[in-house]
Amino acid sequence: MKKLTIIFIAALLCCGCGKAPQQTAKDIKIGLSIPTQREERWVRDVQQLRKEAAALGVELLVKVSENDTARQLAQCEELLQQNISVLIVGPHDAAAAAEIVEQAVQKGVKVISYDRLILNADVDLYVSFDNVKVGEIQARYLTRLAPSGKYVVLSGAPTDNNAKLFRLGALNILRPLVNEGRIKIVMDRAIPDWNPAQATRLMEKALADNSGDIQAVLAPNDATAGGVIQALAMYKLAGTVPVSGQDSEAAAARRILAGTQSMTVFKDTRQLAAAAFGAAMSFAAGGEAPVNAEVSNGKINVPSLLLEPIAVDGANLHKVLVNSGYLKHEDVYRN
Repeated sequence: MKKLTIIFIAALLCCGCGKAPQQTAKDIKIGLSIPTQREERWVRDVQQLRKEAAALGVELLVKVSENDTARQLAQCEELLQQNISVLIVGPHDAAAAAEIVEQAVQKGVKVISYDRLILNADVDLYVSFDNVKVGEIQARYLTRLAPSGKYVVLSGAPTDNNAKLFRLGALNILRPLVNEGRIKIVMDRAIPDWNPAQATRLMEKALADNSGDIQAVLAPNDATAGGVIQALAMYKLAGTVPVSGQDSEAAAARRILAGTQSMTVFKDTRQLAAAAFGAAMSFAAGGEAPVNAEVSNGKINVPSLLLEPIAVDGANLHKVLVNSGYLKHEDVYRN
């Protein structure tokens, strides 16, 4: 994590100092709507946010929609009926979540768009990572390993604005090489709901259509990378074809050590959760949250705090993921 990011987080957590709080911590209720608990990284987000709330004695009301747009809307409506001070939303559907924001505005509840940007809405704050840079990191790493040849480019759920940003970043690196004729993108497909089984099926098709002649795969996250590697293993290509990832899950760390996944992008959910919770507490106290960017969501330029992603491979995995305490030693080296 760069020093600048650490400074922003420290300032965020101290935000509102000197202001007379409108409520004591025990009176504050914060709503949290998360898209899923089926992925390790989202489990970590909830765990860290609960930890932040417990440390201050704040009531955190948590709802999980499990990638169901209508369910997330209904859950947020329920949260807004419970006298919450702030609503933190990791949207399943970036466009549909605008209705959640509209209802929150009507009730005078501030909304923090968490990790994923809510589109076309008056969001108060967006806390995430530089997601264009995530895609650039993935593609740049792959092109060092496979400077030419056939590429499969997979992107995340069409409903997730982050998926579009990751793809944009990746194409910033890949498109010039395509134009030069150095690489050829033989598949460019989105994966509904980030489903690993769909990633396996798409990769199987790409391998079949190209007689196994694939030089690199841009998998958008670790779960889908696992699906891709299953397909590669059927062709005895696991460990031969470079595969990207993201989220730094324990399973991905084990694959990196085994040589079947080339890299992952580390987005420290502990920092993300701390930043979002600090902002929520500041809003509840009548304060503001420091920002370091503005990101257009189609309606407004949303005040944003964007943290720095880090490339992780076999060379720095232990230092970045294990020594930092993000992953447990036994979970990484169990085999």
